[in-house]
Amino acid sequence: MSYLILGFITGLSLIFAIGAQNIFVIEQGLKKEYIFLVCSICAISDFILIFFGIFLFSFFDNFFSFKIEFILNLLLFIFLVHFIWNKIKTQKSKIVINKNYKKYSFLKIIYKTLGFTYLNPHVYSDTVFFLGNFSKNFLIQQKYLFGIGASISSLIFFFSLGYLSNYLSKYLIKKKTWRIINLIIILFMFFLALYVLKNIFIFII
Repeated sequence: MSYLILGFITGLSLIFAIGAQNIFVIEQGLKKEYIFLVCSICAISDFILIFFGIFLFSFFDNFFSFKIEFILNLLLFIFLVHFIWNKIKTQKSKIVINKNYKKYSFLKIIYKTLGFTYLNPHVYSDTVFFLGNFSKNFLIQQKYLFGIGASISSLIFFFSLGYLSNYLSKYLIKKKTWRIINLIIILFMFFLALYVLKNIFIFII
């Protein structure tokens, strides 16, 4: 169960960020148009990418040599440091929500949602690389629990963002709210970075 919770918290930490995809979901929620469709595409896409990353690293697990695993851990640590640094830099940022709404057709909503999801390079670094790489040394059952936990966090996040956007948007645009959110995420990711750094030292020693 601990790996399910770890996956949930890690997934939520990665997805809870100021980005074009989240702003798009908020705007659709405010318009009350295709909320279920948009949230479903985002959540299902995350599910696919999360387990793709987990299975990808699991498939190559037997081929990992000492040097390759050391390099992957080093890249993972660099990713975490970069992630934390970006969070520190965005402490004063806020979401800018477009008030000039445009109505889109059913197909255009699908295209736009897929575009905001799959044309975003961060989605691959967060789901495929980070979650897959971080869980590469887990046992197969632990990998599944970790992936399910991360997927559940994505599902809850997007549907909460979409259906509660009118309420949440009042608070998400405030700098103070994002400072608190970012601080919590920074602390959690800092401890993950220490865990990865410990594994790097094990390889060196």
